[in-house]
Amino acid sequence: MNLAWYDWLIVAGFPATSLTVAFVVSRRAGTDSNSFFLSGRNLPWWLLGISMVATTFSTDTPNLVTEIVRTQGVAGNWAWWSFLITGMFTCFLYARLWRRSRVLTDLEFYELRYSGRAAAAVRAFRSIYLGVLFNVVVMALVTLAAIKISAAVIGLSPLQTVIGAGVVTVVFSALGGFIGVIITDLILFAASMAGAVAAAWVALSLPEVNGLANLLSLPQVAPKLSFLPDFSNAELTVALLVVPLAVQWWSVWYPGAEPGGGGYVAQRMLAARSELDAVGAVLLFQFAHYALRPWPWIVVALASLVVFPDLDSIRAAFPSIDPSIVNHDLAYPAMLTFLPHGLLGLVLASLVAAYMSTISTQLNWGASYVVNDFYKRFVNPKADERRLVLVGRLTTVMLMLIAGALALSLESAIQAFNILLTVGAGTGLLFLLRWFWWRINAFSEITAMAVSFAAALFFQFAELPGWSPHLKLVCGVAVTTFCWILASYACPQTDAETLKGFYRKVCPQGPGWRRVRNSLEDEVEPPCGDSVPKSLLNVLLGCISVYSLLFAVGSAIYGHAVRAAILVAIGIVAGAVVLRSLFVYSHRRWK
Repeated sequence: MNLAWYDWLIVAGFPATSLTVAFVVSRRAGTDSNSFFLSGRNLPWWLLGISMVATTFSTDTPNLVTEIVRTQGVAGNWAWWSFLITGMFTCFLYARLWRRSRVLTDLEFYELRYSGRAAAAVRAFRSIYLGVLFNVVVMALVTLAAIKISAAVIGLSPLQTVIGAGVVTVVFSALGGFIGVIITDLILFAASMAGAVAAAWVALSLPEVNGLANLLSLPQVAPKLSFLPDFSNAELTVALLVVPLAVQWWSVWYPGAEPGGGGYVAQRMLAARSELDAVGAVLLFQFAHYALRPWPWIVVALASLVVFPDLDSIRAAFPSIDPSIVNHDLAYPAMLTFLPHGLLGLVLASLVAAYMSTISTQLNWGASYVVNDFYKRFVNPKADERRLVLVGRLTTVMLMLIAGALALSLESAIQAFNILLTVGAGTGLLFLLRWFWWRINAFSEITAMAVSFAAALFFQFAELPGWSPHLKLVCGVAVTTFCWILASYACPQTDAETLKGFYRKVCPQGPGWRRVRNSLEDEVEPPCGDSVPKSLLNVLLGCISVYSLLFAVGSAIYGHAVRAAILVAIGIVAGAVVLRSLFVYSHRRWK
């Protein structure tokens, strides 16, 4: 499509706004590394929560949801809906612990929790493995989505998209630091949601679709509508529902849904002004990410089944696009070509905003690992704050260059999604238990990383006739979990003084720390107000609330008013109980 001048003006407005914010806050961001990566640890829960939501709303997300709906139906979204359980655990069991640790990055945790050279080795390795290698895969996936959108809507080549989007984002990220990201996320999230809703509205108004009621009745759409898979198909039920809910949520490390919290979610918890702000930020994130956002994308995906029923129809509509990148995820940007001028500019601007939000977060987070956990810790421990900020800005540029190059070699959104799931399979339980079980040590972490990576390579490239992806995932989880538990008992334990220091600072509860707690019987136990049973109850109620609201919105869209009302009532009641418990905790904690 040819964009009108006012489309271009709208599209250019958001990057211009972001760059303006970056210039305004650049001096504050460059004060020291704490300011550049955490904005001085004084941010409120609502600003951090919205930032988490904005970061996970990227250009690749609607593409991924569209591919899932077109190939597996709405029920296929349990592949990521299951991560709500992970998020609720992070909210109620781990957010307070992260904030108490007062580390600069979540990788600094390793030398707070473990001892010796093994702890330092884990920190050094993961700073490069996650901050550079893993991080650029995520950014490349996001950039791939931008490539497909720009190719379908305005005809840019992949290289033009990578250069254009990358230059603006890297300048913004290098100048504004974390505070620049947080402030602009507030604007970018509003734009992204408005664009998603507008795209769904226009998709329903297309003559081929002819409104929501007609769409839901069409034979090619009706089989895709169920929230749950067809239970008569055992293999499909296991793949779409059983494995995500029974195994995937606790066993897989995935960006934004790390068991126990990590990555940019941990960065925001560490930047909170209090423990309660950290909890509130993660809770807001769960409600907005799962209950608020998915349905506009799902509506567009369902409509695309009518307009572009197969890949051949997409290829025919866009003959200039490289056939190697034409997959079902291209259906979402293909649907955007029907937007009228003005609205087209708004939706494209919202996707530009989504891209910048996610990439700027990934750049700042990845640079924090390289600077704090590799350069400052192992290369130049005496570096002053000005040099650390400079290295952070240079690292930001380097990460963007690598991600752009990798994006040019990827083909499908779900391709990279599955790779990330496989590589992290089996490590999640360790990340959950290391806060609550003293025996887990640095060698447990090393073993989990090595075995999960080896298992991912094996299952990705080995010829295994009859092995489904979910069977490979479960086997990878089982092997990795067995090996790291064995290493926890067989390898040298963490130094006793390190365990005592960690307990004094973080105050983890539960029977897993009884041995350490007993060794401190002559000391006064630090007050924390935590209760593991109450936290677990909040996890359950939180999940009930969000899932109820998620399916209430879906039921309303499907025209089931009574079911929607019942689900809304359940969601409100469960959410109210959770909020009350937080207020009670806050009162007791600070009384």
